[in-house]
Amino acid sequence: MGVVTKYAGYVIITRMKETATVAVYPGTFDPMTKGHFDLICRSAALFDKLIVAVAGISPKPTRLFGIEERIKMVHECLEEGGIQNAEVMPLDCLLVEFCRRNEVRVVVRGLRAYSDFEYEFQMALTNRQLAPEVETLFLMPNEEHSYITASTVREVARYGGDTAHFVPVCVQRHLQDYLKSHPEQIIQGASVGNTGAFDR
Repeated sequence: MGVVTKYAGYVIITRMKETATVAVYPGTFDPMTKGHFDLICRSAALFDKLIVAVAGISPKPTRLFGIEERIKMVHECLEEGGIQNAEVMPLDCLLVEFCRRNEVRVVVRGLRAYSDFEYEFQMALTNRQLAPEVETLFLMPNEEHSYITASTVREVARYGGDTAHFVPVCVQRHLQDYLKSHPEQIIQGASVGNTGAFDR
């Protein structure tokens, strides 16, 4: 149902809000970056409720944190950022199945640069084929965060670089604690040469 009005010859139907609008922002968040958090803030401002879905398994060989600590980091970021209409849930199935289980109609995805588009476009069309009722909304982070990737953060951290410019304060604490308790993850300078952060 809605209110029908006319303006300049157009018929405009304003839908009455009957249920809360819910969106999901999925990712591995290994770790959560300032770019991720910027998109969470933007999404939380657009929807009544935002679910941050943390993928249970990261397929990347350079992964750092397990699911429990990644969920904890997202929780801390939400609390420190004062975002009250977002919750964190594990993602342990196909994204479209997660949406159906939780009655979500919108998937939020971030586009940092043109290089992201091909992959995100393919995934959005695949999800549309699997679940036509679920829409994908692409958002761009603040330009000052557009170059940040979680893989770059992991790499810089392993080489002992300062990651404070790339991640929220609470995530920086987790990175420091993790590397202190896992010294085997620290890469010595002699190994430099096969990684993106140093090759270009």
